[in-house]
Amino acid sequence: MQTLAKKGLHMRILLVNPPVGFSYGILGISRPPLGLAYIAAVLRDDFNVEIVDFNVEKADWRKFPYGNYDIVGISVDTTRCFKAFRIAEAAKAQGATVVVGGPHVSFLDEEALRTGYIDYVVRNEGEYAFQSLVRYLAGSIPFDEVRGVSYMDGNVRRRTPNAAFIADLDSLPFPARDLLSLRLYKEKMNGRPMTTLTTSRGCPFNCEFCSASQFSGVKWRARSVENVIAEVEVLYEKYGYRALSFVDDNFTLDPTRAIAISEEIIRRRWDLVWAAMTRVDTIVKHPEMVQAMARSGFSWTFIGFESGTQETLDQYGKKATIGEALKAMEILKTNMVQVTGAFILGELHETPQMVRQTIDFAKQLDPRRAQFSILTPYPGTRLFARVEDRLLTRNWELYSGMYPTIELDHMSPTQLRRLFLRAYQEFYGRPRKALQNFEYIMRVLPSIPGMVAPALASMAAGYSKRPVRYARKCLATVGRFLTLKT
Repeated sequence: MQTLAKKGLHMRILLVNPPVGFSYGILGISRPPLGLAYIAAVLRDDFNVEIVDFNVEKADWRKFPYGNYDIVGISVDTTRCFKAFRIAEAAKAQGATVVVGGPHVSFLDEEALRTGYIDYVVRNEGEYAFQSLVRYLAGSIPFDEVRGVSYMDGNVRRRTPNAAFIADLDSLPFPARDLLSLRLYKEKMNGRPMTTLTTSRGCPFNCEFCSASQFSGVKWRARSVENVIAEVEVLYEKYGYRALSFVDDNFTLDPTRAIAISEEIIRRRWDLVWAAMTRVDTIVKHPEMVQAMARSGFSWTFIGFESGTQETLDQYGKKATIGEALKAMEILKTNMVQVTGAFILGELHETPQMVRQTIDFAKQLDPRRAQFSILTPYPGTRLFARVEDRLLTRNWELYSGMYPTIELDHMSPTQLRRLFLRAYQEFYGRPRKALQNFEYIMRVLPSIPGMVAPALASMAAGYSKRPVRYARKCLATVGRFLTLKT
Protein backbone atom coordinates (compact mmCIF):
# COMPACT_ATOMS: atom_id res chain seq x y z
CA MET A 1 0.00 0.00 0.00
CA GLN A 2 1.18 3.46 -0.88
CA THR A 3 1.41 6.48 1.37
CA LEU A 4 1.75 10.14 0.60
CA ALA A 5 3.52 11.01 3.84
CA LYS A 6 5.98 13.36 2.18
CA LYS A 7 3.04 15.59 1.25
CA GLY A 8 1.60 15.57 4.76
CA LEU A 9 -0.91 18.31 5.47
CA HIS A 10 -0.14 19.90 2.11
CA MET A 11 -1.93 17.12 0.20
CA ARG A 12 -4.49 18.29 -2.30
CA ILE A 13 -7.76 16.37 -2.31
CA LEU A 14 -10.40 16.49 -5.05
CA LEU A 15 -13.91 15.19 -4.38
CA VAL A 16 -15.85 14.29 -7.53
CA ASN A 17 -19.58 14.02 -8.21
CA PRO A 18 -19.93 12.10 -11.51
CA PRO A 19 -22.50 13.19 -14.10
CA VAL A 20 -25.93 11.60 -13.78
CA GLY A 21 -27.88 9.98 -16.57
CA PHE A 22 -31.12 10.63 -18.35
CA SER A 23 -33.35 9.38 -15.55
CA TYR A 24 -32.30 12.18 -13.20
CA GLY A 25 -32.20 14.92 -15.78
CA ILE A 26 -35.81 14.53 -16.83
CA LEU A 27 -36.91 14.87 -13.20
CA GLY A 28 -35.45 18.35 -13.06
CA ILE A 29 -33.21 17.32 -10.18
CA SER A 30 -30.29 19.69 -9.70
CA ARG A 31 -29.04 19.37 -6.15
CA PRO A 32 -25.71 19.95 -4.41
CA PRO A 33 -23.84 16.75 -3.44
CA LEU A 34 -24.27 17.08 0.32
CA GLY A 35 -22.35 13.87 1.04
CA LEU A 36 -19.19 15.26 -0.55
CA ALA A 37 -19.76 18.64 1.11
CA TYR A 38 -19.89 16.93 4.52
CA ILE A 39 -16.64 15.06 3.82
CA ALA A 40 -15.00 18.30 2.69
CA ALA A 41 -16.15 20.03 5.87
CA VAL A 42 -14.50 17.34 8.01
CA LEU A 43 -11.22 17.40 6.03
CA ARG A 44 -10.77 21.09 5.31
CA ASP A 45 -9.19 22.07 8.62
CA ASP A 46 -6.20 19.83 7.92
CA PHE A 47 -6.04 19.45 4.14
CA ASN A 48 -6.60 21.36 0.92
CA VAL A 49 -9.97 20.18 -0.40
CA GLU A 50 -11.92 20.98 -3.55
CA ILE A 51 -15.20 19.65 -4.98
CA VAL A 52 -16.11 19.31 -8.65
CA ASP A 53 -19.67 18.45 -9.65
CA PHE A 54 -19.70 17.42 -13.30
CA ASN A 55 -23.49 17.76 -13.36
CA VAL A 56 -23.32 21.55 -13.25
CA GLU A 57 -19.72 22.57 -13.92
CA LYS A 58 -18.65 23.26 -17.49
CA ALA A 59 -15.50 21.19 -17.03
CA ASP A 60 -15.25 17.98 -19.08
CA TRP A 61 -14.59 14.97 -16.85
CA ARG A 62 -12.59 13.36 -19.67
CA LYS A 63 -10.09 16.23 -19.80
CA PHE A 64 -10.00 17.30 -16.16
CA PRO A 65 -6.51 17.77 -14.59
CA TYR A 66 -6.80 15.07 -11.92
CA GLY A 67 -3.01 14.91 -11.77
CA ASN A 68 -2.99 18.26 -9.94
CA TYR A 69 -4.32 16.43 -6.88
CA ASP A 70 -2.80 13.80 -4.62
CA ILE A 71 -6.10 12.08 -3.79
CA VAL A 72 -9.20 11.92 -5.96
CA GLY A 73 -12.32 10.76 -4.11
CA ILE A 74 -15.32 9.79 -6.23
CA SER A 75 -18.95 9.33 -5.16
CA VAL A 76 -20.49 6.17 -6.65
CA ASP A 77 -24.09 5.00 -6.83
CA THR A 78 -25.35 2.10 -8.91
CA THR A 79 -26.48 3.78 -12.12
CA ARG A 80 -23.37 5.97 -12.25
CA CYS A 81 -20.78 3.35 -11.33
CA PHE A 82 -19.44 2.81 -14.84
CA LYS A 83 -19.02 6.55 -15.38
CA ALA A 84 -17.36 6.79 -11.97
CA PHE A 85 -14.96 3.98 -12.90
CA ARG A 86 -14.00 5.82 -16.09
CA ILE A 87 -13.24 8.92 -14.04
CA ALA A 88 -11.19 6.72 -11.70
CA GLU A 89 -9.27 5.38 -14.70
CA ALA A 90 -8.49 8.91 -15.89
CA ALA A 91 -7.39 10.02 -12.43
CA LYS A 92 -5.22 6.95 -11.92
CA ALA A 93 -3.56 7.45 -15.31
CA GLN A 94 -2.57 10.95 -14.16
CA GLY A 95 -0.93 9.63 -11.00
CA ALA A 96 -3.55 10.34 -8.33
CA THR A 97 -4.43 7.99 -5.50
CA VAL A 98 -8.06 7.04 -6.24
CA VAL A 99 -10.67 6.48 -3.53
CA VAL A 100 -14.35 5.72 -4.12
CA GLY A 101 -17.31 5.66 -1.76
CA GLY A 102 -21.08 5.49 -1.79
CA PRO A 103 -23.78 2.83 -1.63
CA HIS A 104 -22.87 0.79 -4.70
CA VAL A 105 -19.21 0.27 -3.90
CA SER A 106 -19.91 -0.17 -0.20
CA PHE A 107 -21.70 -3.40 -1.04
CA LEU A 108 -19.70 -4.39 -4.14
CA ASP A 109 -16.26 -3.22 -3.05
CA GLU A 110 -14.38 -6.05 -4.76
CA GLU A 111 -15.98 -5.25 -8.12
CA ALA A 112 -14.62 -1.71 -7.85
CA LEU A 113 -11.17 -2.71 -6.66
CA ARG A 114 -10.68 -5.27 -9.41
CA THR A 115 -11.02 -2.59 -12.09
CA GLY A 116 -7.37 -1.84 -11.35
CA TYR A 117 -8.06 1.90 -11.27
CA ILE A 118 -9.15 2.19 -7.65
CA ASP A 119 -6.82 2.09 -4.66
CA TYR A 120 -9.35 2.19 -1.82
CA VAL A 121 -13.08 1.86 -1.21
CA VAL A 122 -14.63 3.73 1.71
CA ARG A 123 -17.67 1.84 2.97
CA ASN A 124 -20.91 3.34 4.33
CA GLU A 125 -20.76 6.74 6.08
CA GLY A 126 -17.76 8.48 4.63
CA GLU A 127 -16.78 11.40 6.82
CA TYR A 128 -14.58 9.80 9.46
CA ALA A 129 -13.70 6.66 7.51
CA PHE A 130 -12.28 8.77 4.68
CA GLN A 131 -10.61 11.07 7.19
CA SER A 132 -8.81 8.11 8.80
CA LEU A 133 -7.59 6.95 5.39
CA VAL A 134 -6.33 10.42 4.45
CA ARG A 135 -4.52 10.74 7.77
CA TYR A 136 -2.83 7.41 7.13
CA LEU A 137 -1.80 8.49 3.63
CA ALA A 138 -0.45 11.72 5.12
CA GLY A 139 1.65 9.70 7.59
CA SER A 140 -0.27 10.92 10.65
CA ILE A 141 -1.61 7.57 11.88
CA PRO A 142 -0.71 3.89 11.39
CA PHE A 143 -2.81 1.80 9.04
CA ASP A 144 -4.31 -0.24 11.86
CA GLU A 145 -6.27 2.87 12.89
CA VAL A 146 -7.97 3.15 9.49
CA ARG A 147 -11.65 2.21 9.61
CA GLY A 148 -14.25 1.28 7.00
CA VAL A 149 -11.84 0.88 4.07
CA SER A 150 -11.38 -1.94 1.53
CA TYR A 151 -8.27 -2.48 -0.59
CA MET A 152 -6.43 -5.15 -2.56
CA ASP A 153 -3.50 -7.03 -1.07
CA GLY A 154 -2.09 -8.70 -4.15
CA ASN A 155 -5.05 -10.63 -5.50
CA VAL A 156 -6.93 -10.69 -2.18
CA ARG A 157 -9.48 -8.12 -1.06
CA ARG A 158 -8.91 -6.87 2.48
CA ARG A 159 -11.23 -4.87 4.71
CA THR A 160 -10.42 -2.81 7.78
CA PRO A 161 -12.98 -2.91 10.62
CA ASN A 162 -16.17 -0.96 9.95
CA ALA A 163 -16.28 2.65 11.04
CA ALA A 164 -18.87 3.24 13.74
CA PHE A 165 -21.95 5.16 12.67
CA ILE A 166 -21.76 8.74 13.90
CA ALA A 167 -23.89 8.82 17.04
CA ASP A 168 -23.86 12.59 17.58
CA LEU A 169 -24.73 14.21 14.25
CA ASP A 170 -24.61 17.63 15.91
CA SER A 171 -20.84 17.13 16.16
CA LEU A 172 -20.50 17.26 12.37
CA PRO A 173 -19.74 20.62 10.80
CA PHE A 174 -22.30 21.95 8.35
CA PRO A 175 -21.64 20.92 4.72
CA ALA A 176 -18.95 22.98 3.00
CA ARG A 177 -21.37 24.67 0.62
CA ASP A 178 -18.88 27.46 -0.03
CA LEU A 179 -16.84 24.91 -2.03
CA LEU A 180 -19.79 24.45 -4.40
CA SER A 181 -21.09 26.80 -7.08
CA LEU A 182 -24.57 27.02 -5.59
CA ARG A 183 -25.80 29.40 -8.29
CA LEU A 184 -25.50 26.56 -10.82
CA TYR A 185 -28.15 24.42 -9.12
CA LYS A 186 -31.43 25.42 -10.73
CA GLU A 187 -34.07 23.32 -9.01
CA LYS A 188 -37.10 25.27 -7.79
CA MET A 189 -40.03 24.75 -5.46
CA ASN A 190 -43.17 26.77 -6.04
CA GLY A 191 -41.13 29.06 -8.28
CA ARG A 192 -38.44 29.70 -5.67
CA PRO A 193 -34.79 28.58 -5.93
CA MET A 194 -34.46 25.56 -3.65
CA THR A 195 -31.64 23.78 -1.85
CA THR A 196 -31.36 20.72 0.36
CA LEU A 197 -30.31 19.73 3.85
CA THR A 198 -30.42 16.55 5.88
CA THR A 199 -31.32 16.32 9.55
CA SER A 200 -31.18 12.61 10.32
CA ARG A 201 -29.65 9.33 9.18
CA GLY A 202 -30.61 5.69 9.41
CA CYS A 203 -33.92 3.91 8.90
CA PRO A 204 -35.49 1.24 11.14
CA PHE A 205 -37.99 -0.01 8.54
CA ASN A 206 -35.54 -1.96 6.35
CA CYS A 207 -37.84 -2.18 3.32
CA GLU A 208 -36.85 -5.02 1.01
CA PHE A 209 -36.01 -2.80 -1.98
CA CYS A 210 -34.10 -0.05 -0.13
CA SER A 211 -30.46 -0.08 1.01
CA ALA A 212 -30.75 2.86 3.44
CA SER A 213 -30.95 0.63 6.51
CA GLN A 214 -27.78 -1.20 5.50
CA PHE A 215 -25.85 1.87 4.33
CA SER A 216 -26.80 4.20 7.21
CA GLY A 217 -27.92 1.69 9.85
CA VAL A 218 -31.29 0.67 11.22
CA LYS A 219 -30.94 3.03 14.16
CA TRP A 220 -32.43 6.43 13.42
CA ARG A 221 -30.01 9.19 14.43
CA ALA A 222 -31.33 12.73 14.48
CA ARG A 223 -29.80 16.16 14.84
CA SER A 224 -31.18 18.36 17.60
CA VAL A 225 -33.82 20.98 16.82
CA GLU A 226 -31.33 23.71 17.70
CA ASN A 227 -28.70 22.34 15.33
CA VAL A 228 -31.19 22.01 12.47
CA ILE A 229 -32.51 25.53 12.95
CA ALA A 230 -28.95 26.89 13.01
CA GLU A 231 -28.34 25.42 9.55
CA VAL A 232 -31.69 26.67 8.26
CA GLU A 233 -30.70 30.13 9.48
CA VAL A 234 -27.46 29.96 7.46
CA LEU A 235 -29.36 28.94 4.33
CA TYR A 236 -32.00 31.61 4.90
CA GLU A 237 -29.85 34.56 5.99
CA LYS A 238 -26.46 33.93 4.35
CA TYR A 239 -27.50 32.24 1.11
CA GLY A 240 -30.97 33.74 0.72
CA TYR A 241 -32.94 30.54 0.15
CA ARG A 242 -36.69 30.66 0.67
CA ALA A 243 -37.36 27.06 -0.35
CA LEU A 244 -35.79 24.02 1.31
CA SER A 245 -36.04 20.28 0.91
CA PHE A 246 -35.24 18.09 3.90
CA VAL A 247 -33.87 14.99 2.17
CA ASP A 248 -33.85 12.65 5.18
CA ASP A 249 -35.15 9.15 4.44
CA ASN A 250 -37.81 9.86 7.06
CA PHE A 251 -37.96 13.39 8.43
CA THR A 252 -41.01 12.67 10.61
CA LEU A 253 -39.90 9.57 12.49
CA ASP A 254 -40.04 11.65 15.69
CA PRO A 255 -43.25 13.72 15.35
CA THR A 256 -42.41 15.80 18.44
CA ARG A 257 -39.15 16.88 16.84
CA ALA A 258 -40.86 17.66 13.51
CA ILE A 259 -43.39 19.84 15.34
CA ALA A 260 -40.64 21.61 17.30
CA ILE A 261 -38.73 22.46 14.10
CA SER A 262 -41.95 23.75 12.54
CA GLU A 263 -42.82 25.89 15.54
CA GLU A 264 -39.36 27.45 15.56
CA ILE A 265 -39.69 28.36 11.87
CA ILE A 266 -43.02 30.01 12.70
CA ARG A 267 -41.55 31.81 15.72
CA ARG A 268 -38.79 33.29 13.60
CA ARG A 269 -41.31 34.39 10.95
CA TRP A 270 -39.27 32.93 8.15
CA ASP A 271 -40.95 33.10 4.74
CA LEU A 272 -40.27 29.51 3.76
CA VAL A 273 -41.80 26.79 1.64
CA TRP A 274 -40.33 23.40 2.30
CA ALA A 275 -40.57 19.69 1.56
CA ALA A 276 -39.81 16.50 3.45
CA MET A 277 -40.30 12.76 3.09
CA THR A 278 -42.66 10.94 5.42
CA ARG A 279 -44.75 7.76 5.79
CA VAL A 280 -48.48 7.16 5.62
CA ASP A 281 -48.68 5.50 9.04
CA THR A 282 -46.97 8.47 10.72
CA ILE A 283 -49.36 10.92 9.08
CA VAL A 284 -52.44 8.95 10.11
CA LYS A 285 -51.25 8.65 13.72
CA HIS A 286 -50.16 12.30 13.99
CA PRO A 287 -52.42 14.67 12.03
CA GLU A 288 -51.48 17.44 14.47
CA MET A 289 -47.90 17.12 13.22
CA VAL A 290 -49.01 17.75 9.63
CA GLN A 291 -50.99 20.80 10.76
CA ALA A 292 -47.97 22.31 12.54
CA MET A 293 -45.68 21.57 9.60
CA ALA A 294 -48.15 23.09 7.12
CA ARG A 295 -48.42 26.29 9.17
CA SER A 296 -44.64 26.70 8.92
CA GLY A 297 -44.52 26.35 5.14
CA PHE A 298 -44.55 22.56 4.61
CA SER A 299 -45.81 22.49 1.01
CA TRP A 300 -44.58 19.26 -0.59
CA THR A 301 -43.98 15.72 0.52
CA PHE A 302 -42.70 12.55 -1.12
CA ILE A 303 -44.40 9.35 0.03
CA GLY A 304 -43.74 5.79 -1.01
CA PHE A 305 -47.23 4.33 -1.43
CA GLU A 306 -45.58 1.61 -3.55
CA SER A 307 -48.54 -0.65 -4.35
CA GLY A 308 -52.30 -0.93 -4.57
CA THR A 309 -52.32 -4.48 -3.19
CA GLN A 310 -51.79 -5.32 0.46
CA GLU A 311 -50.05 -8.55 -0.48
CA THR A 312 -47.31 -6.64 -2.30
CA LEU A 313 -46.97 -4.05 0.48
CA ASP A 314 -46.43 -6.86 2.97
CA GLN A 315 -43.84 -8.47 0.71
CA TYR A 316 -41.94 -5.18 0.53
CA GLY A 317 -42.00 -4.91 4.33
CA LYS A 318 -43.70 -1.50 4.20
CA LYS A 319 -45.57 -1.95 7.51
CA ALA A 320 -48.46 0.11 6.13
CA THR A 321 -51.94 -0.57 4.78
CA ILE A 322 -54.03 0.53 1.81
CA GLY A 323 -56.49 2.14 4.21
CA GLU A 324 -53.75 4.18 5.86
CA ALA A 325 -52.64 5.47 2.47
CA LEU A 326 -56.14 6.75 1.67
CA LYS A 327 -56.46 8.38 5.10
CA ALA A 328 -53.00 9.97 4.82
CA MET A 329 -53.89 11.55 1.49
CA GLU A 330 -57.04 12.97 3.01
CA ILE A 331 -55.08 14.57 5.85
CA LEU A 332 -52.45 16.02 3.51
CA LYS A 333 -55.02 17.47 1.11
CA THR A 334 -56.92 19.02 4.01
CA ASN A 335 -53.69 20.81 5.01
CA MET A 336 -52.95 21.91 1.40
CA VAL A 337 -49.78 19.81 1.19
CA GLN A 338 -48.89 18.73 -2.34
CA VAL A 339 -47.84 15.09 -2.70
CA THR A 340 -45.47 13.25 -5.00
CA GLY A 341 -46.51 9.62 -4.67
CA ALA A 342 -44.10 6.80 -5.50
CA PHE A 343 -45.33 3.48 -6.87
CA ILE A 344 -43.28 0.37 -7.68
CA LEU A 345 -44.32 -2.06 -10.39
CA GLY A 346 -43.07 -5.60 -10.88
CA GLU A 347 -42.78 -7.41 -7.57
CA LEU A 348 -41.63 -10.99 -8.22
CA HIS A 349 -45.06 -12.56 -7.85
CA GLU A 350 -47.18 -9.76 -9.29
CA THR A 351 -49.52 -10.44 -12.17
CA PRO A 352 -50.49 -7.87 -14.81
CA GLN A 353 -53.82 -7.52 -13.01
CA MET A 354 -52.04 -6.59 -9.77
CA VAL A 355 -49.98 -3.94 -11.56
CA ARG A 356 -53.16 -2.50 -13.06
CA GLN A 357 -54.59 -2.41 -9.55
CA THR A 358 -51.64 -0.25 -8.47
CA ILE A 359 -52.21 2.08 -11.43
CA ASP A 360 -55.89 2.40 -10.49
CA PHE A 361 -54.90 2.99 -6.85
CA ALA A 362 -52.57 5.81 -7.90
CA LYS A 363 -55.43 7.46 -9.73
CA GLN A 364 -57.71 6.98 -6.73
CA LEU A 365 -55.18 8.56 -4.35
CA ASP A 366 -54.63 11.30 -6.93
CA PRO A 367 -51.42 12.89 -5.63
CA ARG A 368 -50.28 16.02 -7.43
CA ARG A 369 -47.52 13.97 -9.08
CA ALA A 370 -46.84 10.29 -9.39
CA GLN A 371 -43.52 8.57 -9.85
CA PHE A 372 -43.79 5.04 -11.20
CA SER A 373 -40.72 2.84 -11.21
CA ILE A 374 -39.92 -0.76 -11.96
CA LEU A 375 -38.76 -2.83 -9.00
CA THR A 376 -34.97 -2.74 -9.09
CA PRO A 377 -32.67 -4.88 -6.90
CA TYR A 378 -29.98 -2.44 -5.84
CA PRO A 379 -26.87 -4.01 -4.34
CA GLY A 380 -27.08 -3.99 -0.56
CA THR A 381 -30.82 -4.54 -0.40
CA ARG A 382 -32.52 -7.65 0.91
CA LEU A 383 -34.14 -7.86 -2.51
CA PHE A 384 -30.76 -8.13 -4.27
CA ALA A 385 -29.74 -11.04 -2.08
CA ARG A 386 -33.06 -12.78 -2.77
CA VAL A 387 -33.09 -12.41 -6.56
CA GLU A 388 -29.42 -12.46 -7.52
CA ASP A 389 -29.96 -15.70 -9.46
CA ARG A 390 -32.88 -14.10 -11.36
CA LEU A 391 -31.15 -10.98 -12.63
CA LEU A 392 -31.69 -10.23 -16.31
CA THR A 393 -28.60 -8.03 -16.50
CA ARG A 394 -25.69 -6.68 -14.51
CA ASN A 395 -25.46 -3.61 -16.67
CA TRP A 396 -25.79 -1.23 -13.73
CA GLU A 397 -26.68 1.68 -16.02
CA LEU A 398 -30.06 0.01 -16.48
CA TYR A 399 -30.72 0.05 -12.72
CA SER A 400 -32.55 3.37 -12.92
CA GLY A 401 -36.02 2.06 -12.11
CA MET A 402 -37.07 2.39 -15.76
CA TYR A 403 -35.99 -1.04 -17.01
CA PRO A 404 -36.91 -4.59 -15.97
CA THR A 405 -33.89 -6.24 -14.36
CA ILE A 406 -35.47 -9.29 -12.68
CA GLU A 407 -37.09 -12.38 -14.14
CA LEU A 408 -40.66 -12.34 -12.79
CA ASP A 409 -43.04 -15.25 -12.23
CA HIS A 410 -46.01 -13.96 -14.22
CA MET A 411 -44.78 -11.19 -16.54
CA SER A 412 -42.21 -10.89 -19.28
CA PRO A 413 -39.90 -7.85 -19.42
CA THR A 414 -41.89 -6.55 -22.40
CA GLN A 415 -45.20 -6.85 -20.53
CA LEU A 416 -43.82 -5.05 -17.51
CA ARG A 417 -42.28 -2.28 -19.57
CA ARG A 418 -45.55 -1.66 -21.38
CA LEU A 419 -47.41 -1.51 -18.08
CA PHE A 420 -44.81 0.94 -16.78
CA LEU A 421 -45.45 3.24 -19.74
CA ARG A 422 -49.20 2.70 -19.40
CA ALA A 423 -49.05 3.84 -15.76
CA TYR A 424 -47.68 7.24 -16.76
CA GLN A 425 -50.08 7.50 -19.68
CA GLU A 426 -53.14 6.75 -17.57
CA PHE A 427 -52.16 8.90 -14.61
CA TYR A 428 -51.09 12.00 -16.52
CA GLY A 429 -53.36 11.45 -19.53
CA ARG A 430 -56.46 12.51 -17.61
CA PRO A 431 -57.38 16.06 -18.79
CA ARG A 432 -57.46 17.61 -15.32
CA LYS A 433 -54.18 16.04 -14.29
CA ALA A 434 -52.54 16.93 -17.59
CA LEU A 435 -53.50 20.60 -17.20
CA GLN A 436 -52.42 20.62 -13.57
CA ASN A 437 -48.98 19.25 -14.39
CA PHE A 438 -48.43 20.48 -17.94
CA GLU A 439 -45.00 22.00 -17.34
CA TYR A 440 -43.89 19.04 -15.26
CA ILE A 441 -45.13 16.55 -17.87
CA MET A 442 -43.20 18.26 -20.62
CA ARG A 443 -40.02 17.85 -18.59
CA VAL A 444 -40.60 14.53 -16.90
CA LEU A 445 -42.89 12.17 -18.77
CA PRO A 446 -40.77 9.16 -19.88
CA SER A 447 -42.06 9.01 -23.44
CA ILE A 448 -40.62 6.90 -26.21
CA PRO A 449 -39.41 9.94 -28.18
CA GLY A 450 -37.71 11.32 -25.11
CA MET A 451 -36.04 8.05 -24.27
CA VAL A 452 -34.71 7.37 -27.75
CA ALA A 453 -33.98 10.97 -28.74
CA PRO A 454 -30.34 10.98 -27.55
CA ALA A 455 -29.56 7.83 -29.52
CA LEU A 456 -31.33 9.12 -32.62
CA ALA A 457 -29.62 12.51 -32.38
CA SER A 458 -26.20 10.88 -32.23
CA MET A 459 -26.98 9.16 -35.53
CA ALA A 460 -28.25 12.23 -37.32
CA ALA A 461 -24.85 13.57 -38.34
CA GLY A 462 -24.20 10.67 -40.66
CA TYR A 463 -27.69 10.31 -42.06
CA SER A 464 -27.08 12.25 -45.28
CA LYS A 465 -24.07 10.09 -46.18
CA ARG A 466 -25.61 6.68 -45.51
CA PRO A 467 -29.38 7.12 -45.22
CA VAL A 468 -30.34 3.43 -45.39
CA ARG A 469 -27.80 2.39 -42.78
CA TYR A 470 -28.84 5.11 -40.36
CA ALA A 471 -32.56 4.52 -40.90
CA ARG A 472 -31.99 0.91 -39.88
CA LYS A 473 -30.09 2.02 -36.78
CA CYS A 474 -32.94 4.32 -35.81
CA LEU A 475 -35.48 1.54 -36.15
CA ALA A 476 -33.26 -0.80 -34.15
CA THR A 477 -32.98 1.77 -31.37
CA VAL A 478 -36.75 2.12 -31.12
CA GLY A 479 -37.08 -1.67 -31.22
CA ARG A 480 -34.65 -2.14 -28.35
CA PHE A 481 -36.60 0.38 -26.32
CA LEU A 482 -39.91 -1.36 -26.94
CA THR A 483 -38.67 -4.90 -26.34
CA LEU A 484 -36.02 -4.09 -23.72
CA LYS A 485 -33.34 -6.44 -24.93
CA THR A 486 -30.91 -5.84 -22.11
